[in-house]
Amino acid sequence: MKHLICMILLFSSISPKVIFDFNKNSDINDWTIVDDAVMGGVSSGIFKLNSDGFGVFQGSISLDNNGGFSSVRYRFPKTKVKDYTRIILKIKADGKNYQFRIKSNSGDYYSYIAPFSTSGDWQEIEIPLKDMYPSFRGRKLDQANFSKDYIEEITFLIGNKKRENFKLMIDKIELK
Repeated sequence: MKHLICMILLFSSISPKVIFDFNKNSDINDWTIVDDAVMGGVSSGIFKLNSDGFGVFQGSISLDNNGGFSSVRYRFPKTKVKDYTRIILKIKADGKNYQFRIKSNSGDYYSYIAPFSTSGDWQEIEIPLKDMYPSFRGRKLDQANFSKDYIEEITFLIGNKKRENFKLMIDKIELK
């Protein structure tokens, strides 16, 4: 009986699902910058692959014209997340605070958000899906935290209400 339980646990465990794994040959054409320029601001971000094959999101945040954020968004085919409990980000950044956002439907007006801090070193940030809260334009919504079965959009955003340059390198994003 003990062996049967071990076998069931072994075969029922879900292996990690990669959302995006950056390398020197990664196609980043589906990654899109969305800056505060959509609201009249003048912040600017870029997204590129560096020579080591990491995704690099960098730029400058300005508070001019009521601005103050930059983001990089990736839309992909609807991916089932029902069997996973967390998202793992393998990143290296500049010691600043960022947000990781998901959408179960790219047409939704709101996102589910998880803020995270960076250390300046390579980090593995673990985000429980159930802790991601719904927000729209910086305001937390009076709705339940994430409990959907699918996602089809992820976003990294910086908006710390101050002028600053930023740089975030991304190695891998996966579900566990």
